Order: sequence, then structure tokens, then C-alpha cells
Amino acid sequence: MANKMEKLRDQARELRKNQTDVEAKLWFRLRGRQIAGAKFRRQYPIGHFIADFCCYEQRLVMELDGGQHAEARTLDQRRTDFLVSRGYRVLRFWDNEVLENIDGVLERISETLTLPSPVGRG
Repeated sequence: MANKMEKLRDQARELRKNQTDVEAKLWFRLRGRQIAGAKFRRQYPIGHFIADFCCYEQRLVMELDGGQHAEARTLDQRRTDFLVSRGYRVLRFWDNEVLENIDGVLERISETLTLPSPVGRG
């Protein structure tokens, strides 16, 4: 089990090093507690998944979706179901939303942070 966790941490570290332009744009606006004082992490392992962005204290995960086919959407739904079962709220944004309407994306994140945190398992 420890070996799987190490692999997941290594994979998350690699994803942070090789972030997409969309991830970089959103991270620039999330880092340093710029949104409602919330601390975000990027490429954050939760269970056997890696969340694109996570505010652990507020139990909020953000996932970025590019152009996808049906198989990817099915995997995304399984990931969302898993995260919700662990007490996380999940916001999904299309890449073009971040690129074309970053202020709207940030507003939605900020509004979600004002809601009470869900109770669930960690």
C-alpha cells in the first residue's frame, strides 16, 4: 500500500512540474490565499485520485476538464462520486471557462467557499 501511495505522490509531483497553461492561469489566482483566505493545493492526492486543486480545510476540490470523450466523462463521474463520498464539494470547469472567463470562475469558487463545509469522511 505504501508503494502505491509513493507512486501517487510522485505522479502528483510530476503533474505539478508539468502543469498545463490552464492550470497555471488558475493557480496564479488561487495561490497565496488570494480567494477568501483559503489555502489551495494543486495536484493533491485524495484516496487513489489526484485532484487538480484542493482546499482541504474547506473540503473543496476543483477539476479542470478539456475536450473529452465518453470514457473520460465516466471516469470523471467516478472521481466526483468518490470525492463527494469523502465529504468534498467538487466544482468542475471547462478549460475554455478558465481561459475566457477567469473572473467568473473565481467568483463561483469564492461563492462556494462561503457555504458551510460538508461533513464527511477524510
